[in-house]
Amino acid sequence: MLQGFIPWPHEDALRYRQAGYWKDIALFSAIQQSSVRRPEKVALVYQERRITYKELNIRVEQAANLLAQSGLQPRERVVLQLPNIPEFVTTFLALLRIGVIPVMALPPHRNTEIRHYMHHAQAVGYIIPDVYRGFDYRAMAEELRPECPTLRSVYVVGTPYTGQISITDDAVEHVADRWMESYQPIPDDVAFMLLSGGTTALPKLIPRTHNDYVYNFQKSGIIGGINENTVYLAVLPLAHNYTLGSPGILATLDVGGTVVLSPNTDSVTIFQTVEKEGVTVIAATVPLISAWINSPLHQQFSHETLEVIQSGGARLAPAFRKRVQEQFEVIPQEIFGTAEGLLCRTRLGDEEERILNSSGAPISDADQIKIVNERGQEVEDGEEGELWCRGPYTICGYYNAPEQNARAFSDGFYKTGDMVYKRGRYIYAEGRKNDLINRGGEKISCAELENLILRHPKVKNVAVVAM
Repeated sequence: MLQGFIPWPHEDALRYRQAGYWKDIALFSAIQQSSVRRPEKVALVYQERRITYKELNIRVEQAANLLAQSGLQPRERVVLQLPNIPEFVTTFLALLRIGVIPVMALPPHRNTEIRHYMHHAQAVGYIIPDVYRGFDYRAMAEELRPECPTLRSVYVVGTPYTGQISITDDAVEHVADRWMESYQPIPDDVAFMLLSGGTTALPKLIPRTHNDYVYNFQKSGIIGGINENTVYLAVLPLAHNYTLGSPGILATLDVGGTVVLSPNTDSVTIFQTVEKEGVTVIAATVPLISAWINSPLHQQFSHETLEVIQSGGARLAPAFRKRVQEQFEVIPQEIFGTAEGLLCRTRLGDEEERILNSSGAPISDADQIKIVNERGQEVEDGEEGELWCRGPYTICGYYNAPEQNARAFSDGFYKTGDMVYKRGRYIYAEGRKNDLINRGGEKISCAELENLILRHPKVKNVAVVAM
């Protein structure tokens, strides 16, 4: 096992295997099976580019060859910082193919964040675009080199600087199949690392294993109705847990659907893409959905193929869900969860009250959840408290972070910091633990105030901040 990674207790791991939650399949192998079953079907769309499953598999193998021949070894870490382009998908899968662990940085991150990830993960590689949205990542990489002693290689999608390695399609196509000695990842081992969503410090690293994440996206995909006919529009950064595998692009590729990568998030681009590509599912956030439902442009484009608009990252107000339902004639699906594990979602066939108001139910029967008060005692249904969780895809600790783990985990439960109440298995999110207004001792939910204000017909959007 990777040093600094906290595995599930042996008895829990045994139980998850016996129950069929963990299938002992490497993440790359799960996705690769689609290329065998549907070689000629389109897997990825990016603007005018169309990549079939057969072509995707070839590109992954070629990229894996290049990366392995450059000296990367199993369990070494690299910081992966690419935008929503096909090379993100091929490079991510290629790293998994050779057992190298990507740390999933976001395109807006700069020197401070990248330096932190490099040091914390002891990264030996850094994968970047040449220039994206006017910013030269190659120059930033060279600035970081003297400060990151473990960094050996910088890989560039595009034109590299001297001393950097190109991983464009042309570069990887000319690499011979010399290294292939059939590396087989251990399913219990770390596959990649996500970033925590903390607001008080630099993000912590979240180690996700092959076993837990395959279950994460496959089960999430089943509940989300993802199938071989799905055309999934990826709008948000692919490095986010939400877009990557909740259910995300991995669930779509796993069942042989088509992933469309949106180059922008503006309303015109989204509406045009939905019409042109026959999109069936969009994963979005509150600001994007707010922009779409307030835009008159949606009436100029066809959205008859669209079936589901998913909302994640923050609770979508019931008034907005109703407008999504009416304006786009789709099912609004609320997705609530953490990169650390637990995923809750409304079901597509749920009754109206749950679809419009709840944050969904956990995706797994094995998810253990409890709502606790300030003293750590469980509260009754309907009473608000902090959400704690554990299960077959919720981590047992951050990577190499003993002090943070002592605060964030208790008896195997991850303390999410989310204030919720529940009715049966369904969760109703009320905001973050620190996102409550304290007025003379009375606790008032920011989200509750927002929902009330949004009922006014002239209000397009609102944010209430506790101070």
